[in-house]
Amino acid sequence: MADIQTSIVTEDKDTQEGRYLIFSIDDESYGIEIRYVTEIIGIQTITGVPELPDYVKGIINLRGKIIPVMDVRLRFKKEPREYSDRTCIIVVDIMGMSVGLIVDSVSEVVTINEADISELPYIRQGYQNHYVKKIGKISDEVRLLLDCEKLLTDEDVESLNEVL
Repeated sequence: MADIQTSIVTEDKDTQEGRYLIFSIDDESYGIEIRYVTEIIGIQTITGVPELPDYVKGIINLRGKIIPVMDVRLRFKKEPREYSDRTCIIVVDIMGMSVGLIVDSVSEVVTINEADISELPYIRQGYQNHYVKKIGKISDEVRLLLDCEKLLTDEDVESLNEVL
């Protein structure tokens, strides 16, 4: 899977509506809106940068462009895991900044109709999930649809801008 390179930038906005890139962390499947995704690349050499949050693993040189990479597993407070040949970096454009998201694997691009997208169930007072925006239903399965813009905090953006 290391040789996966997909360019999704060229799709028109209308054809991207309701389309999600599905990726996995452990046994959970997540979706991010395809409009944020610029490409998918295999894991590559990451240069660590001091004083960044633990979930920001460092920077990569992507065809001459330096971009920070975030381990989504660590961002979601899951146990760290060795990278494998299925590990991918999803390059997304968040708030005008290119960021690489390290995920366990990427599976597919799907269209989820608006009728199959639900709000998060109320769990308890005071609990707020920062990253999951909605829930997408595909047949009998559920995909957690992320709010891409909440993966980075304002402090993260400021720190990364100082590095880049």
